[in-house]
Amino acid sequence: MIQDFAGALRHQIRKQMNDYADDLATGQCQNFDQYQKLCGVISGLAIAEGLLLDLQEKVEKSDE
Repeated sequence: MIQDFAGALRHQIRKQMNDYADDLATGQCQNFDQYQKLCGVISGLAIAEGLLLDLQEKVEKSDE
């Protein structure tokens, strides 16, 4: 069950990261402040994904 939850959450995090990266790549930011904010959001999502992967790995090891 926890694997399903983690997988679904990771999928959503990855989707948002890709959407924001697409926005950066297509010039959606109108100024440097928006660019910085979007970079920060992407960075935060990447950190969250990494923490989720670490947690998922720990859960898998504890199940063995």
